[in-house]
Amino acid sequence: MENIKLNISGSFIEEDDLKEIKPEIMAAQEKLLDRKGVSCEMTGWLDYMDRIGEKEYEEIKRAASYIKENSEAYILLGIGGSYLGAKAAIEAVRGDFHNELSSPKVYYAGQNLSGSYLKKLIKLIREKEICIIVISKSGATLETALAFRIFRDLMEVKYKDEAKNRIFVVTDKEKGALKAMSDLKGYKTFVVPDDIGGRYSVITPVGLLPMAAAGLDIDRFMEGLKSAREEYCKRDFEANPCLLYAAARNILNRRNKEIEILVNYEPSCTSIAEWWKQLFGESEGKEGKGIFPASLNFTTDLHSMGQYVQEGREILFETSLIIEDSGDDLEVPFDSNDFDKLNYIAGKTFNYINSIAFEGTFLAHKEGRVPDIVISIPKMDEFYLAKLFYFFMMSCGISGYTIKVDPFTQPGVEAYKKNMYRLLGKERI
Repeated sequence: MENIKLNISGSFIEEDDLKEIKPEIMAAQEKLLDRKGVSCEMTGWLDYMDRIGEKEYEEIKRAASYIKENSEAYILLGIGGSYLGAKAAIEAVRGDFHNELSSPKVYYAGQNLSGSYLKKLIKLIREKEICIIVISKSGATLETALAFRIFRDLMEVKYKDEAKNRIFVVTDKEKGALKAMSDLKGYKTFVVPDDIGGRYSVITPVGLLPMAAAGLDIDRFMEGLKSAREEYCKRDFEANPCLLYAAARNILNRRNKEIEILVNYEPSCTSIAEWWKQLFGESEGKEGKGIFPASLNFTTDLHSMGQYVQEGREILFETSLIIEDSGDDLEVPFDSNDFDKLNYIAGKTFNYINSIAFEGTFLAHKEGRVPDIVISIPKMDEFYLAKLFYFFMMSCGISGYTIKVDPFTQPGVEAYKKNMYRLLGKERI
């Protein structure tokens, strides 16, 4: 079985740099794995794949089968970590046009406060057979709770007593508004573990249920998680890519590289970057610290942002995500007239040309002194996607402890919520 590979040869990092930071990185890993760091009670994701009960796992599969058999589409209600991981997985594995090419179609709500968005979505799905998955630990997150009010009413009008069979809830085990409502209404309910926070929860029912309902093979996903745990928990600085990635990021940050751009060369991986941005931004962005996570899709964005990356302020570095085997492909046809002068690449595949575009960009950015870390994935399926998720989560935990912040809290998010509720007139916050 091939592994995900990390290449830092284009990062301008030398062996001496790695030797210097190694003790800090190893100490941070020890805190994480031995659960000695701050908020260690929120590190349940480390071994969740070994702890999930067989009964719960089979119930997830049965619920997913019901959704697939009884609906043309399902709506995933959630925000942040409650939907980003699932969306990333579904789009990466099923592809860019999955809603047009397969069923059930997947739509998202509860991730914004746009009435226009909701109105258009309702119009789109009104005549379809639908199910709902609502994900919220508290049940009180404004965006998701408001959307759930709208869709719960719609479901109860459309399906009457059957509505409860078409609504699936992922929430806290014991407390919260959504748990209370679920118990009252009789919705099928799955648990968000107490020891796993939102941005780390894609490996729990938060991600597993919508993934399975969309037709992904979660057995392969769990195999990938177990493989990842075995590989990425090794306490070997030179052999563990998570340790090297965390080290490289921190070395570059200490050289005033304040922005990390996750670069994709496959459009289907765009949402992986959105999940990644929350993971690192919410985990490290506190106490005036952290690298700002951004993303670009190449070659598309080379024609809009490439100039800045190449010659703008020297405050950024890239992490390029490369899929070695992207599956479907096309060859460039031969044109007898050769009007566009492209016959020199006739017979070449688009994926080959895309790989050359990466190499050319890599060399150009090296000339421009833009550091580039390269993560290579053999192919984008459930197994390797799980390994990629775990790779980033492990690297993030280590990196957070390295800069001496709590990578498992989000006080800034709570501040925004408090002010919003106050301005809306909530009496007690």
